[in-house]
Amino acid sequence: MSRLTIEASTPLCLLQDAGRFGVRHLGVTQGGAADWCSMGWANWLLGNGLDVPAIEITLGGFAVVAEQDCSLALAGADLGAQIDGQSLAPWRSFKLRQGQKLQFTQPLLGARAYLAAPGGFEAPKVLGSSATVVREELGGLDGMGLPLAKGATLSYQGHSLLVREVPMEHRPDLRLSTPLDLVLGAQIGQFSGQSLFDVFNSPWTLDSRADRMGIRLLGKALQYQGRPMISEGIPLGAVQVPPDGQPIVLLNDRQTIGGYPRLGALTPLALARLAQCLPGTQVRLRPVVQEVAHREHIEYLQRFKNR
Repeated sequence: MSRLTIEASTPLCLLQDAGRFGVRHLGVTQGGAADWCSMGWANWLLGNGLDVPAIEITLGGFAVVAEQDCSLALAGADLGAQIDGQSLAPWRSFKLRQGQKLQFTQPLLGARAYLAAPGGFEAPKVLGSSATVVREELGGLDGMGLPLAKGATLSYQGHSLLVREVPMEHRPDLRLSTPLDLVLGAQIGQFSGQSLFDVFNSPWTLDSRADRMGIRLLGKALQYQGRPMISEGIPLGAVQVPPDGQPIVLLNDRQTIGGYPRLGALTPLALARLAQCLPGTQVRLRPVVQEVAHREHIEYLQRFKNR
């Protein structure tokens, strides 16, 4: 068994996997990696299953020391990673020698980096997943939903000799140079005509009021003209519009039901890209139909299998 000792951490550094499924009827949220694409590539670099536990590091402030020589992989945001002061770029596997320190300083591009180990980091499964959901006190290293803390030990039993990089053409666009795809929802026709024009023809600014539950978008206020709603189930990426007219994109740690009208839901690929945005970033939305979103999702998953 190989081990890493956590030398520095923040409440935003969490153990994550693909999340919990089949439990929303119990009021338990999904959890899991906010940027599933980057976590998948981090695991792919080591030959892991795409959904095994990895470390989600948000905004930096995380450091580990190797207790033995080991192989690790890093994908996602560039958070100024360094090995004993030497810069380490993401999207590659690498060697960490006994006693060496890997640290993450500050965001240079993107918000969330993913650190993977051969076979995945060890943690108990709670309702079928090790994903950390702090609000529900589920998952993580001890199963109680706690963030990673200084002094804790990360263990894994796998072994990998792979040293490789993710090809440039398969790396997600962390600069958001293209719009985010939105699958239109059941209430889309009950917003005013002007609101529907504004949704897809105006920029939206990410508010500082953001966490793993949701991200508020600031822009022209949208007007809902339909009847009051009864609470209903909320999918990942749902875009709710509360009475103030400012949309909220619901993320992995969202509540399971809600009563605000929805424009629709971001596609899985769009949601992964949004998870890498810092407050103040401007984004645009683009309408798509479910069939297009499903096809693009399947095509992206094929990239992992074909490499």
